[in-house]
Amino acid sequence: VQLVESGGGLVQPGGSLRLSCAASGFTFSRSSMSWYRQTAGKEREFVAVIGWIGGSTNYADSVKGRFAISRDNAKNTVFLQMNSLKPEDTAVYYCSTMSRYWGQGTQVTVSS
Repeated sequence: VQLVESGGGLVQPGGSLRLSCAASGFTFSRSSMSWYRQTAGKEREFVAVIGWIGGSTNYADSVKGRFAISRDNAKNTVFLQMNSLKPEDTAVYYCSTMSRYWGQGTQVTVSS
């Protein structure tokens, strides 16, 4: 299993970023995919998940209404569209599947 995140960077408060996670080594179309984030000294926290049946989604309260998770099964890729970003969204964002596979993470920094 390989998960490779991309799309992180530096953005001003109120801005947007779109993260991508390219997956391989497993049946992507039959796997739920999740995004987590972690800041220094804190535990990794759940951000969003998308199921493989019907594409149902769920979000952490802190990002509801601002973030949107989606997937492209033809490209084995999951996305996280992040809008109205806040400084507290600054973290390393990780893609995950099956509760045990993780990507290397991509840094998101929200700062003026």
